[in-house]
Amino acid sequence: MSRRLPPLNSLKVFEAAARHLSFTRAAEELFVTQAAVSHQIKSIEEFLGLKLFRRRNRSLLLTEEGQSYFLDIKDIFGAIAAATDKVLERSEKGALTISLPPSFAIQWLVPRLADFNQQEPDIDVRIKAVDSDDNFLTDDIDVAIYYGRGSWPGLRIDKLYQEFLIPLCSPSLMMSEKPLSRLADLKNHTLLHDTSRKEWKQYVKNNGVEGINVNHGPIFSHSTMVLQAAVHGQGVALGNNVLAQPELDAGRLVSPFDEVLLSKNSFYVVCHESQADVGRIATFRDWMIAKAASEQEEFHDDE
Repeated sequence: MSRRLPPLNSLKVFEAAARHLSFTRAAEELFVTQAAVSHQIKSIEEFLGLKLFRRRNRSLLLTEEGQSYFLDIKDIFGAIAAATDKVLERSEKGALTISLPPSFAIQWLVPRLADFNQQEPDIDVRIKAVDSDDNFLTDDIDVAIYYGRGSWPGLRIDKLYQEFLIPLCSPSLMMSEKPLSRLADLKNHTLLHDTSRKEWKQYVKNNGVEGINVNHGPIFSHSTMVLQAAVHGQGVALGNNVLAQPELDAGRLVSPFDEVLLSKNSFYVVCHESQADVGRIATFRDWMIAKAASEQEEFHDDE
């Protein structure tokens, strides 16, 4: 059975006019003209087939039917307003679910999360580490970190860092009997590969290094594992500068060469376009973008 509903915009205007008993004050509240209010009242009266207001001298009064109708709907409007406030409050506070690659979670987000928690103690962050995002945000994810070239239609996308790949090894490997003083010395060491061998192949090709067999050496499925292999002296990794920074700062890894490989991929913070500037999602996005920007500025200042 279909519901008989009046024009909802006219109903909203009627509620305001009945509450104020003034078309002028209703117009001011709704940011419309008094003529527009009169038009909407006429529309709802025609729908109902009865008069809702009557004028006496210079006063506006409700008819008996209008008074009864107003008493019935005012609580409904109050409930709608309360429900709206509740939703908006939940968007400002509450749980925030973040989906991101495990390596980025471990190497970047988790070490910095205390800073966000201190600034926004009312936002409960929930971390969901995923190996593959499939470029699709499900309803249970508020914000995601994607790794790629930034082409995900329909989403708000913000690049976090300009990234590059750098050779990395443990300090002990630098002091071994096999030197690492020039690129050609890589032929005497095991190359550690992140996901595939293509990055080392590109690095060797770009720098014109010969005699290095990049088809040997273990391949790791996660960036964190290849970094840990390098920390334990198992070879030389070609690591992402953002993910490797904690190990570099702690002295667990060093970069033996200045030559780097610019990465075509980057980490991006993404969310649904309609939610990007709303409540806790906007708060977290703004924090991440500002954090990345400040760290990049510090990095360039140190160069």
